[in-house]
Amino acid sequence: MENTLYEESLKNLFPTKWDFVLVCDDHSLNSEKDKKKKSFLDELYRKGFIIKMIKDEKLFYGVHAPSVMFRKYQWLLKNVDTDSEVISGVQEEDYWELMSTTRIRIVSFILQNIKIQSTKENLHDLIKKKVFETAFPLHERENLGAFLKMNWARWRDILYRQPIEKIRTYFGEKVALYFAWLGWYTCILFVAAVPGIILAIYGLISFNSSQISKEICAANTTMMCPLCDQKCPFWPLSETCTYAQVTHLLDNEGTVLFAIFMAVWATVFLELWKRRRAKVVSNWKLYLWDEEEEELAMELINNPETASPLHQHSYIRSTVVLILVGLMICVIIGIAHALVIYRVVVTVIFTQSDSEFFRERASTMAVMTGAVLHYLTIIIMSKVNRHVALYLCDMEKPRTFTEREKNFTVKLFTFQFFTHFSSVIYVAFFLGRINGRPGDYVRVGGKWRLEECHPSGCLVDLFIQMAVIMTLKQTLSNFVEFMLPWIGYKYKLLFRNPKSNNRVHMEESARDPCKEEWLWNYNLNEVNVFSLFDEFLEMMIQYSFTTIFVAAFPLAPLLAFINNLIEIRLDAIKMVRLQRRMVPRTANDIGTWLLILEAIGILAVIGNGMVIAITSDFIPMQVYKYTSSPCIQKNYTGKDCLAGYVNYSLSVFNVQDFANHENLPERKDPMGDVITHCRYRDYRNSEDYSHTVEFWHILAARLSFLILFEHVALCIKLIAAWFVPDVPRGIKNLHLQQKRERLLKRLRRMDDSTEV
Repeated sequence: MENTLYEESLKNLFPTKWDFVLVCDDHSLNSEKDKKKKSFLDELYRKGFIIKMIKDEKLFYGVHAPSVMFRKYQWLLKNVDTDSEVISGVQEEDYWELMSTTRIRIVSFILQNIKIQSTKENLHDLIKKKVFETAFPLHERENLGAFLKMNWARWRDILYRQPIEKIRTYFGEKVALYFAWLGWYTCILFVAAVPGIILAIYGLISFNSSQISKEICAANTTMMCPLCDQKCPFWPLSETCTYAQVTHLLDNEGTVLFAIFMAVWATVFLELWKRRRAKVVSNWKLYLWDEEEEELAMELINNPETASPLHQHSYIRSTVVLILVGLMICVIIGIAHALVIYRVVVTVIFTQSDSEFFRERASTMAVMTGAVLHYLTIIIMSKVNRHVALYLCDMEKPRTFTEREKNFTVKLFTFQFFTHFSSVIYVAFFLGRINGRPGDYVRVGGKWRLEECHPSGCLVDLFIQMAVIMTLKQTLSNFVEFMLPWIGYKYKLLFRNPKSNNRVHMEESARDPCKEEWLWNYNLNEVNVFSLFDEFLEMMIQYSFTTIFVAAFPLAPLLAFINNLIEIRLDAIKMVRLQRRMVPRTANDIGTWLLILEAIGILAVIGNGMVIAITSDFIPMQVYKYTSSPCIQKNYTGKDCLAGYVNYSLSVFNVQDFANHENLPERKDPMGDVITHCRYRDYRNSEDYSHTVEFWHILAARLSFLILFEHVALCIKLIAAWFVPDVPRGIKNLHLQQKRERLLKRLRRMDDSTEV
């Protein structure tokens, strides 16, 4: 048998530690796959890699890179990890420990960029063609790996501080920054959760004292217009008593203050994180680190003769991508419209049901089932959005993986944002406002009436929508996120080759400890380049729920806080115990996610302002209080200022004006009198049903409040951003002193060189 170059390398003295392991099937000798495998391994050998093969059910190839690659890396990047004086004085074993994440990162880059000379295929192409099955770095089951397993990846440590420095040393800076950010975000969430809890408690205390709730609960003779065209009777307003009381929990005097507080909180959170991040990366000596420079250095280490890819931009290509993004957003909004139609149809079905339970709760049942269906569409569209975003990124032809990741981040978050919030936006700003009036309803397909809000407002519908989606996403999603890797890992351990437990296999493992180590790592769940990306994306969507519509869901920060305490340990357990080791990546910030957080902060101001101005009854109540309430009367007797507001907010409709008034159900009120008029939520006169003066006053007040609220909140955000510097003074002074010392050394060297 002719020995290849990689087979000759097996005669070398093997190192005790390996950078990467390649896994493949035992292909038929001289088959196409076997030839490509050998060609790839030959390329590795030419670069000085040491390769070791172990045969089990699969073929395992351990690769160990030559130390010259890492010396080149240190030289090119001016000693990124530490000073040259330190690195030159360490032994090879200490050098490994010091540079383990850097070694893995460099080796991963070289493995991904080596190409077979004959076919120009790289490792990614070979994996797609089943030449290799996978490639991964190895976990350290002792030392640091054991430390993280016993002091971080445990549920009992849920309230303890995370060992960020240890995480950085084991998983790299990018993973460490994710957990540093997540831990900081969770701590700051507690600050937001406290006023949310106080607001909810205030609503509970005043549950039965709201003047509007009292009037609705006592309105036994106020008959409301039917909610559907068939079988739906006239109904007394008092039937919505409980609904009105729940509305007061959310829509009370403290809601506006809480919304402004959350706008300021979002800004302060970001500014404090920027300070925290500056301190952390400064301690890591990465404050001035340049990602593009590191990628160029690794390209030169891999092959100094190959030209680096250049930046590309095409206006035609960008226009096409923009159009396709717009079309995808239209598709997502179309799905939201389908959900609206579902709610309309289900409402009709429930209101025509023979069950009194469903008839009385038709609207609530439609909202809840619609929210569950919305959650299911989120799960499906998340997969579709990912494929579309990847396709669009490939169209843009990014220069490097980092540039591709940034483009992918923006596109996928945009798609996911519309997927999660299109239906919520409809409930918040359109439900009950585009449905027409009795006698002239807006209908879907000319048949089904659009939904109406309850007489006490639409805020509870928005609350239900958000509560259902957020609760399902934080419970079911986390359960699946943890259980799938756990089941996959246990399945591999249980059903792998039975010979792994026999005596011969145990003796082989004793002679070659690498075999057991590599098999253990292989049986762990696979990770990919988007594993950490998915964790960030999940938190961005949660942050959006926590800030943008928080005025309708004041307990959102509390739910997010509880979820994140669990999320931190869940992610830690997955990374240390259930998944293969991630390829470490250097970073000095959280990248594009910071820009997304700032965009969400601005959307939070706009969203909460619109919820208060449009969704809640805060503005109509204020207009009534200062224009028509008992408090402005000369003979004011101390009545509540909102007394009479319910009657003020309901319009009158003549039953004879219904097109099918002869076919209407029984038209008698609880007193036995024939119903000649019914009430509905709007501001219209009872003659020609045109909008009243009060409608225009309220509309002007809503728009004025929205503009005022957004300007005040944005000004407060800007002041808070200015007041809290991004970088602590101590860090600025430290870098200033370092620059001065560096320049002073250069000046002294110049003086020494010019002496005669």
